[in-house]
Amino acid sequence: MIALTALLLGACASLPSKDPLQVTVAGIESIPGEGMELRMLVKLRVQNPNQAPIDFSGVYVELDVQGKTFATGVAGESGVVPRFGEAVVAVPVTVSVLRMVRQVMGVLDGEPVDRIRYEMRGKLSGTGFSSARFQAQGEFELPKSSPRAPPR
Repeated sequence: MIALTALLLGACASLPSKDPLQVTVAGIESIPGEGMELRMLVKLRVQNPNQAPIDFSGVYVELDVQGKTFATGVAGESGVVPRFGEAVVAVPVTVSVLRMVRQVMGVLDGEPVDRIRYEMRGKLSGTGFSSARFQAQGEFELPKSSPRAPPR
């Protein structure tokens, strides 16, 4: 039993490690949607800091704002992110009006909001069961309103 455990641990240690993909939003375009939704074409810049290229045949992305799901999208786009290279992948995403209202109501709950937190996660799906997952998060400050000078 001890020999089997040592063998399994040694096999796991010899597996090549992969650095995570770096994904940023390169652009956003408006596209037509249905009645109660907003649709956008989000262009993701995917950087591969690994020795091996990543072949993919599908993309999924989810965007959370303030800890709540805001937009999701899928695309059957195929391509390759070269080794130590990058590619731009277009994904149509949908934001429902109900999600937008929920976000606004969360902001208007009486607490002052000076920063918006976001998290983007997703995956590039390969053939079979392989996929390369990615995640990015951050926050941005809302512009502060300055007090107006009294009229003269």
